[in-house]
Amino acid sequence: MRQNGSRQHNLRRLQSLRLPCRKGKPRPHNGCTFRKRGVRTSLRRQVSYDKLRSVLAANALRLHKLIFGLFFTVRVQVRKLKTLLHEMSWMEAKEYFRKSDVAVLPVGSNEQHGPQNPLGTDHLIAKAIAEETAKRAEVVCLPVVPFGVSAHHRQFWGTIYVSPATFKSYVKEVCLALNYYGTWKIVIVNGHGGNIPALTELARELREKGIFVSVFQWWEASGKLLPSLFQPEERQHASAEETSMNLALHPQMVNMDKAVDEEPRRHPAQFHGIILPLDTVDVTSFGVLGKSTTASAEKGRKVFEAVVNELVKHVNQLKMMRIEDLTAKPKV
Repeated sequence: MRQNGSRQHNLRRLQSLRLPCRKGKPRPHNGCTFRKRGVRTSLRRQVSYDKLRSVLAANALRLHKLIFGLFFTVRVQVRKLKTLLHEMSWMEAKEYFRKSDVAVLPVGSNEQHGPQNPLGTDHLIAKAIAEETAKRAEVVCLPVVPFGVSAHHRQFWGTIYVSPATFKSYVKEVCLALNYYGTWKIVIVNGHGGNIPALTELARELREKGIFVSVFQWWEASGKLLPSLFQPEERQHASAEETSMNLALHPQMVNMDKAVDEEPRRHPAQFHGIILPLDTVDVTSFGVLGKSTTASAEKGRKVFEAVVNELVKHVNQLKMMRIEDLTAKPKV
């Protein structure tokens, strides 16, 4: 009997012992079984979850406003920066044309610009100026018209040109398509001097229809805004000014190792007041009229910023003016 009693006593003692800790020492007995301890832990966790739920419930409205505000702000910013027509959906275009009657259209040419510059110099520069202007003035910008009136460069490989009549007709139809959606003020950013006669004639014709078209020549603006930045021989075709713009906007397309300086040849039949039917190849061998080796990206950035700022002022002025005031002609 004693043996059985001692066995039961020892068994009860073993059951009351706790598992040893990591150091090998017995854990102190606290009078709680493992089961009771688990229940207490669950209760503590339940209390923590209840507190968390109560905090979230109390601040739910505040969190909702914060998340909605962030989403709405980001969405508005994205929509605000969307000014390129070819990136809009038709519903986004509808929203724009219903609230604005101004659009920007870049045009240029695809012609030689010396051995150092890309063939797309004229339309690439016009595109960059137009898109940046549209972004700052918050108006729509159309895709660039890449081909222009440049048959006088055709002897240099890669020059793609159209006739003045074709160019004028094409741009006119683009403007009329814009007018179909209520656009009455169109700013043409021109990158090629050969397009000027056709664009001038087009602007006069559309004014008779109540559509106001202005033509922006960035090199003329640069000459007025930054008169001392370039010498006269650096402001000609494919010379330092155009090359500097290329270096600032897309330097990967420029090879300054091939840049040359050329003084235009004088034709023997050339006299003061005489206009001759000459092509570029008649006066230059490499396509550069003047000095191009002095070009730099820093100069190009100065030109770009100056001309964009000037064009933004013009666009903002058009936005404030009534189309009736722009197309009306003073009576004599």
